[in-house]
Amino acid sequence: MSVTMNNEGPGFVALPPVPEGAVMVTLKIRRFNPEDPGKAGWVSFEVPCLPTDRLLNLLTYVKGYLDGTLTFRRSCAHGVCGSDAMVINGVNRLACKVLMRDMLNKDGKNTTVTIAPLKGLPVEKDLVVDMEPFFSAYRQIKPFLMTSGQEPTRERIQSQADRARYDDTTECILCACCTESCPVYWADGSYFGPAAIVNAHRFIFDSRDEGAGERMDILGRRRRRLALPHHVQLHRRLSARNQGDASDHRSQTRVAVQPQGSRAVAARVLHRQTLNRGLRPWSGNERVSPCCFHDRLTVAVG
Repeated sequence: MSVTMNNEGPGFVALPPVPEGAVMVTLKIRRFNPEDPGKAGWVSFEVPCLPTDRLLNLLTYVKGYLDGTLTFRRSCAHGVCGSDAMVINGVNRLACKVLMRDMLNKDGKNTTVTIAPLKGLPVEKDLVVDMEPFFSAYRQIKPFLMTSGQEPTRERIQSQADRARYDDTTECILCACCTESCPVYWADGSYFGPAAIVNAHRFIFDSRDEGAGERMDILGRRRRRLALPHHVQLHRRLSARNQGDASDHRSQTRVAVQPQGSRAVAARVLHRQTLNRGLRPWSGNERVSPCCFHDRLTVAVG
């Protein structure tokens, strides 16, 4: 269904002038109203767009001028809060980080951008999903510093080398893009998901923390098997370069999970391309078996 403006009536809002250099794009948005679930479906909006616009600007335009009932989350609009995660052209991304210059067709043809709520979480309305299952898993891994003894009177000093062991994981903004890209998370509610595991890694490998054993036990209690079976490959859908349809699996980068053995002797963490970095002896929970996801992820549940 396409939406056109009604230029009459008390609810009419005059459209702002179209900026010079703007082109019209089609936003095809998945709609859902819990008060009328039978009418769920796709609705298209024609929106003026500048190459310098972010997709979030276009969604704000739709809500402000075309359909005030459109519901989505947003906050900082600068890629820090993680509120506006959604499926954009089949890829989990932040709407505020999608530059329209990269989305416009280079041949001058009309551009259509499909937008849907994140998969794997209950939809509350339109593009808003219930994040409680995601944050429940996050809370269970105890994402805070755990220490014993008397608190120091000054900050806890940490070397640059110790910080480097988990530095990448501090970039997580809890947007849920990675977790809701994981097919195992969709199918198995007992799997913590990548974001929770990454945040467990952040504290397990913190030299100031003393709760590594407790967190590893928490991870191990969920599923005493590999997070992904041997024959399953994790499809990474977070690359900004991949604009293909979600059903086109050939365009996805396939990342095979490499089990490290039935008995865990080390929690292996790969920091970018440094394959031998981040080994930490582990002799506690024998049910925990580390897995290596591509070039940077973390311990996984055995």
